[in-house]
Amino acid sequence: GIAGACGLGSNCAQHLVRSGFRHLRLVDFDVVEPANLNRQFYFAAQVGTKKVAALRENLLAIEPDLPIEAVAGRITAENVRDLFADRDVVVEALDEAGAKVMLVEALLGRVGCLVAASGIAGWGDADAVTVRRIRDDFYLVGDLVAAVGPGRPPLAPRVNLAAAKQADVVLDWVLKNVKEEYD
Repeated sequence: GIAGACGLGSNCAQHLVRSGFRHLRLVDFDVVEPANLNRQFYFAAQVGTKKVAALRENLLAIEPDLPIEAVAGRITAENVRDLFADRDVVVEALDEAGAKVMLVEALLGRVGCLVAASGIAGWGDADAVTVRRIRDDFYLVGDLVAAVGPGRPPLAPRVNLAAAKQADVVLDWVLKNVKEEYD
């Protein structure tokens, strides 16, 4: 499952589909805005469309037979477990720090692998964006410092780098732990 269809979520989903993943659940409440186009896997014609619907469309353009679940709604403390508890892997791709914490606290130990991100804003020092294994079922991607803020916007190179690293963690974990289901 992918929690959030923003820069991290949309690009991670693209990487996963291009790596052969077929069963995705995408959850996000937002719509595509012009400001998203500089770093997210959307196109100008999709502005105003729910992100999960637009992302589903884009992923189906890559692989037309994908059974993708697109859930248009906000992830809350009340529904997060219902949305993701049946997933082997969950990618945390949320924008708000509080939402990130809520998701991790709700799902840690309840899914096979949880891959979160923190510190992906700005540019340069791409090698600072690393993967940290916090525990066997929890990985954190980012530099843990570079938060979005004045003078430090989210830009395509670091966002895509982090999304690719999240996808790589998922691929590695699945191939080591549930490979037979994906052959």
